[in-house]
Amino acid sequence: MKRHVKAAVLLSGALVVMPCQAIAADAEPPSPQQISANLPSSPGQAGRWIADGKLMVAVVNEATADQVRTAGGVPQQVARSQGELDRLFVQVDKIARTQRGLQSWGIDPIANKVVVKARGGYGAFAGLGDGVQVVRVNTDFRQQAGEVNPGDPWWPGGESNCSVGFPATDAQGNKHFLTAGHCTNDANQAAYGASGQSSRLGTSNVGGSRSVNTREGDMGVVAITEAGWTTSPNVNTWGQPAVTVTGSAEAIVGETVCHSGNTAPNWECGKVTAINQTIDYGNVVIDGLTTSTACSQGGDSGGAWLRADKAVGLHSGGNSTCSPNEDNSIFQPVGEALAKWNLTLLTDKPPVDDDEAPTTPGSPRSTGATSDSISLTWDAATDNVGVTGYDVLDGSRVVASVAGTAATVTGLTADTSYSFTVVAKDAAGNKSAPSAAVTARTQTGSTGRTFGNGTDYPIRDFQVAVSQVRSTASGRTASPVKVTVEGNHTCLEDLNISVVSPSGRWYYLQRYGGTTCHPMPATKAYDVPADETAAGTWTLRIGDNGYADTGTLTNWSITL
Repeated sequence: MKRHVKAAVLLSGALVVMPCQAIAADAEPPSPQQISANLPSSPGQAGRWIADGKLMVAVVNEATADQVRTAGGVPQQVARSQGELDRLFVQVDKIARTQRGLQSWGIDPIANKVVVKARGGYGAFAGLGDGVQVVRVNTDFRQQAGEVNPGDPWWPGGESNCSVGFPATDAQGNKHFLTAGHCTNDANQAAYGASGQSSRLGTSNVGGSRSVNTREGDMGVVAITEAGWTTSPNVNTWGQPAVTVTGSAEAIVGETVCHSGNTAPNWECGKVTAINQTIDYGNVVIDGLTTSTACSQGGDSGGAWLRADKAVGLHSGGNSTCSPNEDNSIFQPVGEALAKWNLTLLTDKPPVDDDEAPTTPGSPRSTGATSDSISLTWDAATDNVGVTGYDVLDGSRVVASVAGTAATVTGLTADTSYSFTVVAKDAAGNKSAPSAAVTARTQTGSTGRTFGNGTDYPIRDFQVAVSQVRSTASGRTASPVKVTVEGNHTCLEDLNISVVSPSGRWYYLQRYGGTTCHPMPATKAYDVPADETAAGTWTLRIGDNGYADTGTLTNWSITL
């Protein structure tokens, strides 16, 4: 998602990116950020944040807690896993799309809940349990714009100024800079530099394919094409010695970040309050943004957010006020923009001769589905220099590009099965082998007489996986009722599979028994001789009556 920041300054024909306040990292012991970078993600973790100079990690079991301690972090036992939080977020997001008066919604790792900040519509989330917390707020977020101010702006055509983000290069070595998507919404628009409309530096949103201001994010690219313009990794700190960008990083809740931009006060620092938030700007809703207590104003849009000398974001919006300890500013993670357009951040380090591909991303899995989207996560890949992002592919087509290890693929067809793979990328353009495929199905939506649930449920030894759908169909059921079950399990003979009608009557689809194990079919359809009232809650139950077997219910539907 996106954020606003000021970043670069154009002086004497040179494009200079300004960072925020320099924050020196301790050499010994390792900083919380270094510990976080070296600590791999795992299903037993449920988020990270920084407090009192330490990396805090939410964990759901003691084995994961031991891993965190060994790495140098501080484990915090919580009730909900990352998978549970992801599934709650999918439910919240589905409701939030229908509500007015919301400011933002996303996972809070410290509270171990999905937090909704709202001016109204509080009751819509009441049925989701104590894993969802609604916080009342009185402010609105706005994507910021502004008048021409002294400093280091750039102008999209004849419009009011924005701020320059981070310079970057493409695979051919061509020069660009990143900025906000709402500053680059016009295709092939002239971009002007330090002297205003009399000094063209390049072209914004070349071809109409280099700007995003939607659910995907708030990010755009300006191509530097005019003679005499150069780029620099040095960030203007407005009176302090310049900070030179050495690389990029992902923000962590609780750490200090700073931004540089065109509007006074030009350089501001604050604490990260939340990551991966969905922000409602009134005119557009954007996913994946980060919030901070730092102040900002109109004209800061697109500028640079930094953690010490690491680029973390592009300024997207805020309150244009400065209330202590509030969410005052919002930024788009910079890694997502670099990955989307295959750009390399300009730093003080010379290019590395790197021909080694990242390792293959591990264990891709679905964490939830709606009628038009599927959410995925996977284990991080590694690289000799560094992984810069991931592509999610449907066959050979890239359907999502992200910096982290989770993505939501949108624009899908209801009640349809999809198979995705994940590829890791590094700054040199090397790509890993595709991951194992993960198959998931979108939900059916609310029309017709077919209803489904695409949420993943693990099938564990001597436990029962329970998944429900709510039917709004009228009259009696068809004869027979059609039930389709999708998933995997290493021993079908260990399973009891049944569907329970709204009246409480059980219908067995598969009974436990047998001396030889066969894998559960990926998709299996059943005809059920039911004569019931169609409306109400239908429940699928899968009981595992054996041991040392594994499996997952990925989707099921019932046609009434």
